[in-house]
Amino acid sequence: MAERCYKCFRPQSHCLCEYAKPEIDSGIKFLFLMHPKEAKHQRTGTGRLSHIALKDSEILVGLDFSKDQRFNELINDPQYFPVMMYPGEDAWTAKREGFAEAVGNKTLLVILIDATWFCSRKLIEHNPGLLKLPRCSFTGDYRSIFTFKREPRPEYISTIETCYYFIKELQTVQTAEGQKPLVKPGINPEPLMNVFRKMIKDQLQAENDRIEGRLPNVFAHDWKYTKKRAIPEMFQDGSTSSTNKE
Repeated sequence: MAERCYKCFRPQSHCLCEYAKPEIDSGIKFLFLMHPKEAKHQRTGTGRLSHIALKDSEILVGLDFSKDQRFNELINDPQYFPVMMYPGEDAWTAKREGFAEAVGNKTLLVILIDATWFCSRKLIEHNPGLLKLPRCSFTGDYRSIFTFKREPRPEYISTIETCYYFIKELQTVQTAEGQKPLVKPGINPEPLMNVFRKMIKDQLQAENDRIEGRLPNVFAHDWKYTKKRAIPEMFQDGSTSSTNKE
């Protein structure tokens, strides 16, 4: 078995960590709640890649976090303003008046569920308290570039894209004089998209290699894929800028 990177869990020959550099010191604390199935079967999922790229971030794996010591430490820590990344009519956004004032000089603690959509619903069912936290959402209308994976709805985007677009939107928020900014000025969130595009490119290339017989089939459903897929230009260079629809 090929040696794996202990951070991204990819084979050393295909390690993604270099594409997540420089590490992003956003001034936001990101907390990823990962379903056990995601942790077991999707070790190179976008939540873990987000964690690699974001300096102040943590992953907690579990199903019920109500009694998780670390989770409760974080949401009850007075230095943080905890928010759940989840849509809703009352969700805070970068354009909603009063957001910066509500946060004050605290650090945003942004909680994201990292799981399939089915498992995300299970996590919510086991943790109803999550939806009692203040919510955050986007002002823009984004579409995922995750061409390797089909989402249930067009507006659903991956965990790593969520972090990227949220940081970008918070960079537009003006705070009062003397108030701590919601996100550190001048930071560049592009490493999030760089590592994401590299991951997608590697997945598409691996699928084509299996079709051509250069790699063995590893999943029971691999036999279904017999037509090679073009690798879009945006994935050819991991340093190119991402695209979005706003």
